Amino acid sequence: MPSIRFRLNGVETDIDADPDRSLLDILRGPLRMTGPHFGCGANECGACNVIVGDRAVAACDTRLWSIADKDITTVEGLGTEQRPHPLQRAFIAEQALQCGYCVSGILMSAAALLMQNRNPTGEDVRAALDRNLCRCGSHNRMVRAVLRAAAEMAAQ
Repeated sequence: MPSIRFRLNGVETDIDADPDRSLLDILRGPLRMTGPHFGCGANECGACNVIVGDRAVAACDTRLWSIADKDITTVEGLGTEQRPHPLQRAFIAEQALQCGYCVSGILMSAAALLMQNRNPTGEDVRAALDRNLCRCGSHNRMVRAVLRAAAEMAAQ
């Protein structure tokens, strides 16, 4: 098996695996990341979203070979328990999570948006989260949480 090298949550990582395996399979399997979830397996729900560079991508249909030498961020790399990311604090403050299955993917989509646009509008947030499915009906609270996090980040 060829070795694929990339940075996972800021840590140099090498994995010997079939380069055509999905990034999600590698993250949840040998790398033991539990944040990205398997939802649809077809890039339709966003439950598996991670950040590659500064873009949210579905890990379920991203092949391992395509992330060689790139920076990958999962929700585990977003913040820590001692120092949560502003998005994590805002989602808690706005009660924008319920069952939690979709939230890590939504946080990754929102974090990618804030990497690209430090001052998004509500429409920008809705567009960035459009491909993330949430059956709990927390969408409006999620939009408020992202705007709250953006304001906190702008004030720093």
